[in-house]
Amino acid sequence: MKLLIANGRVVDPADKIDSVNDILIENGKVIRIAPRIRTSGKKSNVKIINVRGKVVMPGAIDMHAHLREPGYEEKETIYSGTRAAASGGITSVCCMPNTRPVIDNQTTVEFVMLKAQKEGVVNVFPVGAITKNLAGEELTEIAELKNAGVVAISDDGNAVANSRIMYLALKYAKMFSLPVISHCEDTNLSKGGVMNAGYTATLLGLRGIPPEAEEIMVIRDIILAHSAGAHLHVTHVSCCESVRFIREAKRKNIKVTCDTAPHYFTLTEEAVKTYVYNTNTKVNPPLRTIEDVKAIKEGLKDGTIDCIASDHAPHTQEEKARDYESAPFGIIGLETLLPLIFTELVHTKVLSLQDAIAKVTINPATVLNLSNKGRLSVGADADITVVDLEREFIYERVVSKSKNTPFLGRKFRGYVEMTIVGGKIVFRDGKLLL
Repeated sequence: MKLLIANGRVVDPADKIDSVNDILIENGKVIRIAPRIRTSGKKSNVKIINVRGKVVMPGAIDMHAHLREPGYEEKETIYSGTRAAASGGITSVCCMPNTRPVIDNQTTVEFVMLKAQKEGVVNVFPVGAITKNLAGEELTEIAELKNAGVVAISDDGNAVANSRIMYLALKYAKMFSLPVISHCEDTNLSKGGVMNAGYTATLLGLRGIPPEAEEIMVIRDIILAHSAGAHLHVTHVSCCESVRFIREAKRKNIKVTCDTAPHYFTLTEEAVKTYVYNTNTKVNPPLRTIEDVKAIKEGLKDGTIDCIASDHAPHTQEEKARDYESAPFGIIGLETLLPLIFTELVHTKVLSLQDAIAKVTINPATVLNLSNKGRLSVGADADITVVDLEREFIYERVVSKSKNTPFLGRKFRGYVEMTIVGGKIVFRDGKLLL
């Protein structure tokens, strides 16, 4: 059966479309986009869904999330995580390699992909490790990982401290057209810290993580990427100086891209005080200052920051119930990625709707070389998100297995009405359909 999404405001930054159109889908692909697509008679075998007044966009791609499986199924699973993604309008998730065992070999990559095929409701693209067991000492078999299906390599929350190892990783990744996703942190500077270093940390009696811990590694990795001629992707940028360094690197035509997460343009270090040591404000890199938030927004506006990713990091209630210094870093974000973008960036006119959608569609697809994702062109995969841009709602029902978020109870403006993956409706009107 064909599926016709009718009368929606189709916004596709890849093809610079922003107009009322119908989209006809067959066999998991977009086969036609036009203002009025007519279907012939009662036997046309077309299911028609009228989305008048709604925004129809390419399915969102979250290029940095933690599905925790294998090994940490008490926090999240591919089953639960992909359903949380679908509820948030995300049709493709890149899962990071800090699992148990680590995604550092072909067998584990294949496990994740088979599990996703069997139990997942959105596309899952594994990210392989740079070094074996994320130890930073010995490179993984990058060719093997690429052949198994990874779309990038990263040591995730473990910065690769050894510059020679990082340089070699960039050189080898270039051979296989893989981006290297770097968590930029000098752990000698950040060690023991739990929030941004400064007045607020001192006032609260908490150990701080200085912005230099991020900035120094951003500079180092840019230099190494330039020398290797490779594609560096800096993840979850949080500091104003990091934005400046990346902007300058781009001006020099160094192949560097980057992303940030919604909490870095939404919250500041003051949230730790406001929420009274709530460990759901503990993230790495930490929430920064209002000046950093302004710089992140400016970086998004001028194109320095290419993508927005959730950095979905689920933890159990017991883990997050510890004192602030002992609790793990991380918050969930699959279900709030798009609502935060619409609420904090689009409705405040920081970004146009086209530019905001590009940050979670064609831009991550380009970074990760996902040729049939992130766009609504004829022949592209029919991954589609339908949004009521004006509808307000309070985030109360959490689909993710873990609930560690500072945004619970927050009012958003921009509601995901429907998620379509490969031509199949997986989420509609607040309900999961698979």
